Amino acid sequence: MSTSTTASVSTHILDTSVGRPAQGVAVQLSARPWREADWQALGGSATDADGRCKDLPALPEGTTHVRLDFEVEPYFLKKQADAQQDAPANRDSGATGVFFPEVAITFAVNPGEHYHVPLLLNPFGYSVYRGS
Repeated sequence: MSTSTTASVSTHILDTSVGRPAQGVAVQLSARPWREADWQALGGSATDADGRCKDLPALPEGTTHVRLDFEVEPYFLKKQADAQQDAPANRDSGATGVFFPEVAITFAVNPGEHYHVPLLLNPFGYSVYRGS
């Protein structure tokens, strides 16, 4: 929750390749008080069944920049393993690894404002925007 002296952040992930939320993706939150400052790791969470992180840590007073680090590789590897189990004939298709193993999103914040930053994800691309 934001106050007049702090900003707040929330996020969710939609896997656009299947049109469903991405569950179980680890998300780390970092902040800094000015552009040249070192990042301070604040903690993290994992996306729930709705693709949301409902318990990200609060931002410290004076935060001007925020970084969300999404660890998407384990999500995609599990998805690939599940697909191979469901379709054994495709096991030798040569599709291995993950193109984007992680996604880092950095953005500026102002005190007192809330920032909802959704991640639209697929195996070979992603997009982010400031939501509401």
